[in-house]
Amino acid sequence: MAGLVHPANMPRPFSAVIVMLGSTAAGSTTEREDGMPESVYKVIELIGTSNESWEKAAANAVELAAKSLRDLRVAEVVKLDIQLDAKGKVEAYRAKLNVSFKFEGS
Repeated sequence: MAGLVHPANMPRPFSAVIVMLGSTAAGSTTEREDGMPESVYKVIELIGTSNESWEKAAANAVELAAKSLRDLRVAEVVKLDIQLDAKGKVEAYRAKLNVSFKFEGS
């Protein structure tokens, strides 16, 4: 059973806060009566892959999303799994993420 990892020793899911500098979200915030801005965020699900690690799988998903989405806010890892070949050898690490970004109303 060499190579198997006990569930207690598995890496725990993590969250990463993503801040995009220099981006704007015109018209996406309003001011509440108490002076605090209100914002709306959209959440999408992404699955990143890597041949090296779960961390790189998550980073790959966020980096690719950042190329086409503005104002990314939070990336939450919700599931980690491994793609195996027919002999049980690791082919890829996969990270499923919920990624939020500021919603721009029309």
